[in-house]
Amino acid sequence: MSPPPTLITAPAGPEPELIARARGGDREAFAALYYEHYRHVYGFLLVRTRNRHLAEDLTQEAFIRALRRIDNYTWQGRAFSAWLTTIAKNLYLDEVACGRTRLETPVAEFDEPRLTQHDTESLVLRELEAVEAHETVRSALHSLNALQRHCVELRFLDELTPQETALALGRSVGAVKTLTYRALRKLRWTTEAVSA
Repeated sequence: MSPPPTLITAPAGPEPELIARARGGDREAFAALYYEHYRHVYGFLLVRTRNRHLAEDLTQEAFIRALRRIDNYTWQGRAFSAWLTTIAKNLYLDEVACGRTRLETPVAEFDEPRLTQHDTESLVLRELEAVEAHETVRSALHSLNALQRHCVELRFLDELTPQETALALGRSVGAVKTLTYRALRKLRWTTEAVSA
């Protein structure tokens, strides 16, 4: 299904009111939310899938799930698009996990060399270092306040742009950049203190 035409405009109104009306079963209110957020969700999925048709399908499924679960949504002062992005991300991860979609980059064929004992030890050491690094990052994330942690997760784990993160957090792009800078500085300080 193609994106909604740009000529159709969503009715004006504050988002919380639209959400309340949509939860009450107002189809026009949900349609307004759809028109307002379609491009954001579609763009998020298109970047990850690199497939226009799959992104369109997953976007439609994201809005179907949102419609089914709108009763469970609670306005917390954050952009509605953050909730939709979470649904879209979960759909994308399900798609990848089920193996229905395989993103392949062709490479030249080569013979796999036999692993020597030294190579095996190197692989194990690298694996242990990766686990240790993961633990360090996880504990460092807990040193951040909730807003900083959410900002870092959106920017670097969910791979959102500063603009998408700003929309998800309901803040300006400048505020997101400041939050990111302060969070990364605190993370750097925490990880240096742990490794010292």
